[in-house]
Amino acid sequence: MAWFFTKAALLTFGGAYAVLPYVYQGAAAATVVTFLTFLPSFLFVLLGGPLIESTHGNLKFTAPLTGITAAVVGVIVNLALFFLVHVLWPQGYSAPFEWASLVIGLVAATAIFRFKVGVIPVIAGCAVLGLVWQL
Repeated sequence: MAWFFTKAALLTFGGAYAVLPYVYQGAAAATVVTFLTFLPSFLFVLLGGPLIESTHGNLKFTAPLTGITAAVVGVIVNLALFFLVHVLWPQGYSAPFEWASLVIGLVAATAIFRFKVGVIPVIAGCAVLGLVWQL
């Protein structure tokens, strides 16, 4: 999408109206791609959910689902570590450590887990702290 809009911006030199059909076509293709990316997952959950719930007591079904759950937890932990490394060392390990990011993250974790603050206020608070730190 970045390359698409870069090309669109380059074509607008001399008049943005000339590029509108091109942008419309790209936006329509992007909408279709987004829709088709997420639709199968939603259908799987909505249509398959009742089936999975009906197999709750059957060991033939619950054992594989337990393994799948463990795999999903592993993927989430891996993703969390990926983000942790890239937030604390945004320019690689040879660059300085981002202490402010660590402090903001610890404040957020404390607010959520210790004081049970909602996610939206924590995100807003972290955004304000980050802006104050940058300014």
